Amino acid sequence: MTGPTNDPAGTTFQDVRGWALALPGVEEGTSYGTPALKVRGRLFLRLWEDGETLVLKTDEYERDHLLESDPAAFFVTDHYRGYPIVLVRLPAIPPERLRPLVMDAWRRHAPARLVAEWERSGG
Repeated sequence: MTGPTNDPAGTTFQDVRGWALALPGVEEGTSYGTPALKVRGRLFLRLWEDGETLVLKTDEYERDHLLESDPAAFFVTDHYRGYPIVLVRLPAIPPERLRPLVMDAWRRHAPARLVAEWERSGG
């Protein structure tokens, strides 16, 4: 695994992978033939088939906000329009903007008990 990207204008999937694997209960897998990260078996993000876009589970409110706030980084295709998912152009988003979104996706999909234990431990 490589370290964080040195490019302040973008993020790599390796960055995302490192953040996610540092969280409790996260395991690597695949989804649609691409690298995916799951918490206790529940998918919360994966690499899109183009190798430069992150498929990130979110909620509808946050997705709509992200789409409006930065259309260069966030988008959806017709396939994802009815789902609480946002697509993220990794080269277009700085790590400090994406990392909290990855953490939020984990919190939404991790069992409540796991989140509570992690937060009590200072996570």
